[in-house]
Amino acid sequence: MLQIPDPGERALVRTADAALTVASTFVRPFTRRAAAAEPQRILLLRLERIGDLVMALEAIRDVRSLAPEAQIDLVVGSWNAPLARAVPSVDRVETLDPRWLAREGNGVGMSALVRTAWRWRDRRYDLAINFEPDVRSNLVAAAAGAALTAGWASGGGAPVLDVAADYDPTSHTTANARRLVQRVFGRTPPESTRPLLVLPDHAIAAANALLRPGLGRPLVGVHVSGGRAIKQWPAERFADVATRLADVRGAVIVATGAPGDRALVSDLQATLAPRLVIDASVAEGLLVSAALLARLDVLVTGDTGPMHLASAVGTPVVAVFGPSDPARYATPGSLDRIVRIDLPCSPCNRIRRPPARCDGHTPDCLAGITSDAVFAAATGVLDLPARAAAHD
Repeated sequence: MLQIPDPGERALVRTADAALTVASTFVRPFTRRAAAAEPQRILLLRLERIGDLVMALEAIRDVRSLAPEAQIDLVVGSWNAPLARAVPSVDRVETLDPRWLAREGNGVGMSALVRTAWRWRDRRYDLAINFEPDVRSNLVAAAAGAALTAGWASGGGAPVLDVAADYDPTSHTTANARRLVQRVFGRTPPESTRPLLVLPDHAIAAANALLRPGLGRPLVGVHVSGGRAIKQWPAERFADVATRLADVRGAVIVATGAPGDRALVSDLQATLAPRLVIDASVAEGLLVSAALLARLDVLVTGDTGPMHLASAVGTPVVAVFGPSDPARYATPGSLDRIVRIDLPCSPCNRIRRPPARCDGHTPDCLAGITSDAVFAAATGVLDLPARAAAHD
């Protein structure tokens, strides 16, 4: 069943699915459709942003557990390539930058994406799994010509899939991805101690050098940028929380962010002066950022990619949630804290196309979250005995 909120987009995808149904009736009888009992060549796709890839890591590890001897190739956007290469369950990383996901006007269109995937047919994949509920990436996965292609029907493209699963919008994104893997393999993966990420020594050394001025004091990350206006908790409230953590708890504030967030980091530094604020937006590359997040005692953030990345490297998060649904996107750590308020309209999950009443200002679901609540959550995490023991 299609789960596309916009009626126009839903109608367009429904029309595309009808056309694909007709086309596949003629094409599929002439293609390999018998999956190997023990797949030896596997293609996985997760083309979206940092958080989306991180939420698929457990499912990727499940694939490795179920096919321990297989060659596993992972396709990601180029922005996630360094992170993908730190996934120990993956043998090879390929990059595709779809125009609808790439930023700053970059990326390529569908025809170029399909042509690239078509060239992978020489590898004769036994299995391809697309973790994204999107008709376009389903088409890309199908173009690779695997003996069995699996993905979600909810975003369209079911006619080109051999296994078209129904996405459960009430379950976490990670749980959905793992359920898709179980359906494809027909069994539950064995338990695995394989880490989700293995960070290289050079990234760890670079992170340690950046954090050296704050050693011996609590390291509290503050990620001011919400990534999108609809998810942006007011910057002055982040600054208030950071000021109080520095004054009350003696914390060193580590301002995280991408290079494009440097204005927000500079404003935070100016507000907190003369307190020590380490500018982590200068970290060179995603792996250094991950290593830096791993050293923090807690990260205070919105619903962002760094939130998921911090969780993947074992750092507790205090996350401010507004329009996005924690049931689908919150981090799973036992020390993590989600701060939100209950409103009849929240969570709406209308991130890409927010309601008109929320456009141009902080939405009510975020405006109602006080800095007191976030400060209390952060101090609560710092006071947890499990966290203190981890940093002894």
